Amino acid sequence: MNERDYEEGGPSPGDGIPRESSPFINNDSMERGNIYEGKNMALFEEEMDSNPMVSSLLNKLANYTNVTQGVVEHEEDEDSKRKEIKAPRMGTFIGVYLPCLQNILGVILFLRLTWIVGTAGVLQSFIIVFMCCSGTLLTAISMSAIATNGVVPAGGSYYMISRSLGPEFGGAVGICFYLGTTFAGAMYILGTIEILLKYISPNAAIFEGGEEAMLNNMRVYGTCILALMALVVFVGVKYVNKLALVFLACVILSIFAIYAGVIKTAFEPPNFPVCLLGNRTLVRDTDFPCVKYYEENNMTVTTKLWENFCGSLLLNATCDEYFILNNVTEIQGIPGVASGVFLDNLWSVYGDKFAIVEKQDQPSVPVLEETDVKIKNYVYSDIMTYFTMLVGIYFPSVTGIMAGSNRSGDLRDAQKAIPTGTILAILTTSFIYLSCIVLFGACIEGVVLRDKFGQAVNGNLVIGTLAWPSPWVIVIGSFFSTCGAGLQSLTGAPRLLQAIARDGIVPFLQVFGHGKANGEPTWALLLTALICEIGILIASLDSVAPILSMFFLMCYLFVNLACAVQTLLRTPNWRPRFKYYHWTLSFLGMSLCLALMFICSWYYALIAMLIAGCIYKYIEYRGAEKEWGDGIRGLSLNAARYALLRVEQGPPHTKNWRPQVLVLLNLDSEQMVKHPRLLSFTSQLKAGKGLTIVGTVLPGIYLDKFTEAQRAEENIRSLMGAERTKGFCQIVVSSTVRDGISHLIQSAGLGGMKHNTVLMAWPQSWKRTDNPFSWKNFVDTVRETTAAHQALLVAKNMDSFPMNQERFSEGNIDVWWIVHDGGMLMLLPFLLRQHKVWRKCKMRIFTVAQMDDNSIQMKKDLQMFLYHLRINAEVEVVEMFENDISAFTYEKTLVMEQRSQMLKQMQLSKNEREREIQSITDESRGSIRKKSRSSPQCIGQDVDNLLPNDIQEEEAQLIHDRNTASRSTGMVKSHTAVATPDKIQMTWTKEKLISEKHKNKEACLSSYKDIFSMKPEWGNLNQSNVRRMHTAVKLNGVVLNKSQHAQLVLLNMPGPPKNRHGDENYMEFLEVLTEGLNRVLLVRGGGREVITIYS
Repeated sequence: MNERDYEEGGPSPGDGIPRESSPFINNDSMERGNIYEGKNMALFEEEMDSNPMVSSLLNKLANYTNVTQGVVEHEEDEDSKRKEIKAPRMGTFIGVYLPCLQNILGVILFLRLTWIVGTAGVLQSFIIVFMCCSGTLLTAISMSAIATNGVVPAGGSYYMISRSLGPEFGGAVGICFYLGTTFAGAMYILGTIEILLKYISPNAAIFEGGEEAMLNNMRVYGTCILALMALVVFVGVKYVNKLALVFLACVILSIFAIYAGVIKTAFEPPNFPVCLLGNRTLVRDTDFPCVKYYEENNMTVTTKLWENFCGSLLLNATCDEYFILNNVTEIQGIPGVASGVFLDNLWSVYGDKFAIVEKQDQPSVPVLEETDVKIKNYVYSDIMTYFTMLVGIYFPSVTGIMAGSNRSGDLRDAQKAIPTGTILAILTTSFIYLSCIVLFGACIEGVVLRDKFGQAVNGNLVIGTLAWPSPWVIVIGSFFSTCGAGLQSLTGAPRLLQAIARDGIVPFLQVFGHGKANGEPTWALLLTALICEIGILIASLDSVAPILSMFFLMCYLFVNLACAVQTLLRTPNWRPRFKYYHWTLSFLGMSLCLALMFICSWYYALIAMLIAGCIYKYIEYRGAEKEWGDGIRGLSLNAARYALLRVEQGPPHTKNWRPQVLVLLNLDSEQMVKHPRLLSFTSQLKAGKGLTIVGTVLPGIYLDKFTEAQRAEENIRSLMGAERTKGFCQIVVSSTVRDGISHLIQSAGLGGMKHNTVLMAWPQSWKRTDNPFSWKNFVDTVRETTAAHQALLVAKNMDSFPMNQERFSEGNIDVWWIVHDGGMLMLLPFLLRQHKVWRKCKMRIFTVAQMDDNSIQMKKDLQMFLYHLRINAEVEVVEMFENDISAFTYEKTLVMEQRSQMLKQMQLSKNEREREIQSITDESRGSIRKKSRSSPQCIGQDVDNLLPNDIQEEEAQLIHDRNTASRSTGMVKSHTAVATPDKIQMTWTKEKLISEKHKNKEACLSSYKDIFSMKPEWGNLNQSNVRRMHTAVKLNGVVLNKSQHAQLVLLNMPGPPKNRHGDENYMEFLEVLTEGLNRVLLVRGGGREVITIYS
């Protein structure tokens, strides 16, 4: 990774805005010196501040550079001061091909490829390499398409994935790629220590002994070298980049030495004898004779081998049984390419841990019982081997394909160089790996190939025994190669982390976006070193390799996914210059990467996916919102379009019905929400499911109210976020509030995703004389929801409803089921009780029995109905018998009709209004004086009720004081009232009304005459209003008696009268119906069944 990719540039402000700044449009940094000169373009001069002239555009475009400044991305505003930087001049070969070659060829080739060939056999090794190389080649094709679809600044694959799949995927995969690069540094350092302690200076080991001692040596030396490398990177990253060519030269020289050695074996194979006991391979650390004993001066002299198996040089010593029964033979470890050993190495030889390396066709005499012989005399396997494990160990050797894309800023023509250089590098390295497999199998004896550490060939590096002119060429070359690769990893990983941190998508990583004054990522380097130390402490190259394989494979998987998504979506901006791609290739590469993850290690794969998933959800939950025009957003739009078209085909089945709510909010003069608890109630009702549209209306003209509408939308969205209400916000600017609400009810939503329920607050100020139209808007809204077959929920006393943070530890949710509304009254409490606020409340259902109903049977039927609905609730049937209409009812009706007359006068002119109100007042006062002289106090109160400035509390007090004695049920004095919507007319069915009229006609006439003798003006009242008021008063008394202390009361909401002249009376009926209740939700069904007993 090149230093220039990560030079200081500060945080990227471009990521925080929804559009990309560019030299094309809305660029304030343009020189406007001559922009208004002349009159040729006078027609467009008012727009030139935002839309530049084409001449200016082309000038900017020609000077536009893709050179990156650290992690400052190409969205950065042009007015920021950019440092002078040399023009990019590297071509395909130097800029892409050689860096990719250096990153791909590395430690696995020199330390493990021969062992993989010997263990898996030539055929299976070929399959392993072919699978891994195919995966990287397909990934490179996808990467080339993405890289040539625009400028790829710092971050390489992270940038490509995040801008293609969005910040969630980008952050998750970017961190995985960072972890993979960091563990790759640990793997290279472990490889460096292995070469140092095994092949260069075995005497440098601090701990002596077996396998555990070697691991401790790796930990100690690895920690020291890691600290040294981190210090080098911290002090002078320039030198790391300058030494890159030296390290690359070492790699290329070593590969040439291998091919030269293979050619030499055809004529003169090197002399590396291997000693076998029976068919078992013996350790040969020093050059001792491969015999048990020999004759010298007519004396039998035992050898070092005899001492190893017999414990003594004496001929009469007790020796190992297998040693006695089998002969010692010596074979050539490198028989040469013309020896025919290729067929012996064709098949796999897997084994368990501590399995002795044996030559397959060598004669051997088995023993019945193995004696306790020190296994260190034999060459044995230090780990259990199987195919999938070898895939995990090998895959890191094909990583590094992103090296070219990370240097895009230094290339002369990045969009040409990246695809060509990367694909050529992969093809070259794939040829090297595949040819090496065949050549190793053809030249080297199988037991030597399976000898991981070269113990059978005097401790030489196995691949070094094949090299020409000397094994030291490979040893020294591989040592410097692994050192260089480790330095490159420690240089690139912190800069990748810095790029992620400065994007701001992962809040807890933002501290790692800072560094030294020159932009060097100091904190990111420290974290990288600490994570790398974890890999060092594992101390086994074979254990670390599968870990980084997982992270790299996941990164490559998402590169392929990004290309496939962009191709399938056919977004207009998807115009890569690289044309040799197809979504099927990307999908195949993605599938291959996923398969390789589980082939390598299924549990590591699950852990890596879990880590990526957790990061994804964290960014989704806490991360900054970014709009990068990513493919996932496009995919979501396509999926939404498809789903909407499917939903449009018909109305949802009753089983799928859920309230899709349109919430109607009221705003104050500062565009703040008046009743924020309405959104709390919405989230409690919805629990994040279904559709929620939060709408409001601003009166006025859109051109004048545009700024206010934007401010209102920001306020509502902010409140929705605070209340965790998931949904959409819709602001309508209309000439009148009435028309705006009508527009929302008719047109909110899209296609099948339209609301079916309207939620609003009760207009508490409907009685105020300075707000004469609030009740009209409310009643018309009720009518329109009914006409649109939408359910209506009206929350009364909204400010007393609980917030989301509150919890009810006890209490009841009471449902008063007066008329059937499709099941809304049953469904709503069930949905509410799913939320934590209402979870501990019990549900009670009350229904009203008329005079002719069998209340006992009604209760049984209702209990059975609830049982079939799978709803747990207490059931009670309340009997409400017919009785005479009380004087209280008549008085309420009289007051209501007098207020109605006054409200009608609100539409007259001022003078007419005053004269009309005065006449009404005088007429009423005169009639009261004639008939009620004994109650002067009451007369004064009646007059006060008729004055325009009356208030709601005084009227409630008046009604209570005058009529307490006349009421059959005890009413609690209340200064608040709650409303409930449903058709009370449905209780008085036409047939029942006619029968009741005939049955009690005489009794009613006589009782009316008695009542009218109290106040003759009652005889002029509308009898329909009297009956309705009677129902409201009686129902209110029954509800208060049972549900006064309930946490929430749900009531059927009566429908408004068909005659619009009685709208103001309708509001009074609802006030009386809900008087004295704390929290009330008036429910009006939408004309369809919303709950079913069927599965």
